Amino acid sequence: MASESSPPAGPSNPATPRRRPTIREVARRAGVSHQTVSRHLKGDTTVNEQLAATIQDAIEALDYRPNLVARAMRNHRTGRLAVLLPPGSAISSLEILSGAKEIADAGEYVLEVVTVSGSAEMRDRRALELRDSRLFEGVLALTSLSDLPQPDDARVPLVTMPLYDEAMRGIGALASAGPEHEIISRLAGMGHRRFLHLAGNYAHAGAVRRRDMYLQTIEELDLESAGVVDCGWDGDAARRAVVDLPADSGITAIIAANDILATAAVSGAIRRGWNVPEELSITGWDDTRVAAVTTPSMTTVAVHHAELGRRLMRHLLDVVASRRRGADDASDPAPSPLEDDWRLAEVIWRESTGPAPQTPPAR
Repeated sequence: MASESSPPAGPSNPATPRRRPTIREVARRAGVSHQTVSRHLKGDTTVNEQLAATIQDAIEALDYRPNLVARAMRNHRTGRLAVLLPPGSAISSLEILSGAKEIADAGEYVLEVVTVSGSAEMRDRRALELRDSRLFEGVLALTSLSDLPQPDDARVPLVTMPLYDEAMRGIGALASAGPEHEIISRLAGMGHRRFLHLAGNYAHAGAVRRRDMYLQTIEELDLESAGVVDCGWDGDAARRAVVDLPADSGITAIIAANDILATAAVSGAIRRGWNVPEELSITGWDDTRVAAVTTPSMTTVAVHHAELGRRLMRHLLDVVASRRRGADDASDPAPSPLEDDWRLAEVIWRESTGPAPQTPPAR
């Protein structure tokens, strides 16, 4: 007789792993062949509705779940795609994933996000493990990987489009500063000649590129810079920078590295008694929700993250389809989603910018 501490014998023992039902057991319960069950699971419309209902009842009664690994080994179709990201969070990544999921859903794929961390070697190894696991039909890496080998017979493509570094900071296309040139050029056309730049945190590639584009454009257009103030995304630093400006600085336009710094600059201008934009034009970056509703509404740069996600996912699906067709060339057949005339970022002109004043603010 078993002691009270011994687990009970028999099938009711919760410590005994429950065996997964098989497709043949489903077939026996439904009174059909296992091939018919397989056709039903694949969505074959030649299985009549009554038979499909009987099979579905058997599936639910047995709590049957297809073995995705076995299915993947047989036909390389799992209906799953993976997106690799470094650990951390960024609003832009949520928007990119939203756009990517929209396209994946339309293609009847499940999109899974996998975080990859550690050293570059560890990230590479994890990416290869996912590619070779046969659990996914395509893998999209949005973080930097080494120049990993892509075997000629690889059915699962690993597409790398680095948008984030290991600390989830924007790089590559997300660190573009091109619109800064457009902003300064247009303000120069409105009569502005002396500018100030409120820079962000230089640990972010975008902050460095915006500073560099500012300096490059000022020189190119033969304008004047009153300097670069390193604010590090700190609104208080940006506000102080404006409050502490000499009364005779001659500055009529401030180019801020993001909307937080730009909004703080407006606050500093109000404290000085300067009207925006009548006496001082101010621009930001990111097109945050606050930028559109603040007073005055902020001229800024909108980055189309969701559309970028859609384009990246279409690109991945193009590569997946090419591999499935057995293309002779194992390289990606589709052009980069950023190689056409589409603009990832655009300037949104609002109330915080206007013509240069006849006399610069001197209060």
